[in-house]
Amino acid sequence: MKKIVAIVGMCGSGKSVASDILENLGWKKVYFGGVTMEKLKEAGLEVTPENEKMMRESLRKDLGMGAYAKILLPRIKEYAEEENTVLDGLYSWDELKILQEELGGILKVIAIIADKEIRYERLSKREIRPLNAEQAKARDIAEIENSAKGGPIAFADYYIDNNQDIESYQKRLLAILEEI
Repeated sequence: MKKIVAIVGMCGSGKSVASDILENLGWKKVYFGGVTMEKLKEAGLEVTPENEKMMRESLRKDLGMGAYAKILLPRIKEYAEEENTVLDGLYSWDELKILQEELGGILKVIAIIADKEIRYERLSKREIRPLNAEQAKARDIAEIENSAKGGPIAFADYYIDNNQDIESYQKRLLAILEEI
């Protein structure tokens, strides 16, 4: 198997930026949030912060806190047979445990961290699914309380401080990739 890197962090921290950088370097991307979007589409529901939250929590209620890892594991394994793979948006502690159990030491976790004020500012300017400060705070709280998002961030193998400029961010990410 090739390398597998999971990118974790709170909403607006810069997870998608890191995933996009890896994808541009030739890594295959598995977007965990894509499951939510697919399920909303299947249910004929509009993509809104409220519907996304409802769907995330519904999937976890039905399949357990490791729902997304269970759903995506076959795709991850398939990709990793041939290509380095980046996991964008792993959320819960259970998802991390499932993936570590199934993938062993080839899985490395990179946590992207940024000050709350900076994240909320970024989210308000985001082109796709922008959030105001109140919505961003509600999402943070829901992800911590209902998605067990803190565990993978706290237990990451590497950290990137994304409070500075994009050049510093990219430099740190590339240094981590060299080490991996």
